[in-house]
Amino acid sequence: MVSQTLSVGQNLSSKESRPLLIIDNVSKRFGSFYALQNISLTVPEKSIVLLIGPNGSGKTTLINCISGVYKPDDGKIFFNGKDITGMPVHDVVKTGLVRSFQVPAPFKRLNVAENLLVCGQNNPGEGFLGSLNRQRWRFFEKGQVERMFKVLKTIGLEDKVDTLAGELSGGQLKLLELGRLLMMNPRMMLLDEPIGGVNPVLANKILSHIIDIRNEFGTSFMIVEHRLDIVMKYVDYVYVLSKGNLIASGTPTDIVERKELYDVYLA
Repeated sequence: MVSQTLSVGQNLSSKESRPLLIIDNVSKRFGSFYALQNISLTVPEKSIVLLIGPNGSGKTTLINCISGVYKPDDGKIFFNGKDITGMPVHDVVKTGLVRSFQVPAPFKRLNVAENLLVCGQNNPGEGFLGSLNRQRWRFFEKGQVERMFKVLKTIGLEDKVDTLAGELSGGQLKLLELGRLLMMNPRMMLLDEPIGGVNPVLANKILSHIIDIRNEFGTSFMIVEHRLDIVMKYVDYVYVLSKGNLIASGTPTDIVERKELYDVYLA
């Protein structure tokens, strides 16, 4: 079911990097149902971590707790040394932690360049006093345009700069979503099924671009994905959830040899 090839992303040992994201005994209930029970895990700087498990295991609930969509009932979440537990989504983004959703939602009537530029943060021209200093916001916007072209090159959409988002293929929309997040200058991205519904060739291309983003920008990733046969060889470390519990963790090579992985998918 999954490849036992050594991960191409394993050029960085998590033991050599400090933790960027720390999940400490996080639980989330919906009524009497525990979607998450005492989950603890870490994501080191400049690493790519995979979160897997069957449908209903709690993966998206955990992403929602980290990103501020849900507030955990118990436990703490720390990002870059700061307690972000229960912090509103917009404040979580300001810390440098951003996320994608399973279905990309760009501005379809804007072109690729405009979709990237609109995601720029902290433009001094957006405030009344800042708008009076024309030289300052023009300098900022020039920098944003330069970053946009760098991002386009990294995600492989430089030839689509003037294409309307509504005219892109499903896989290209996934790449555009990565670019929109990257324009926010994040320390870490939470990606919910970044290759869902994409053909294998383009899926490998998207994951290769994620490696490029990690290497070029130093961005860390937590990825939720079901297509284990493709994604396993691109990640550094894997966590396995089942029924709201963390049941296994290890390198991709370790995980494919663990009986628990097959038990939860075949149960």
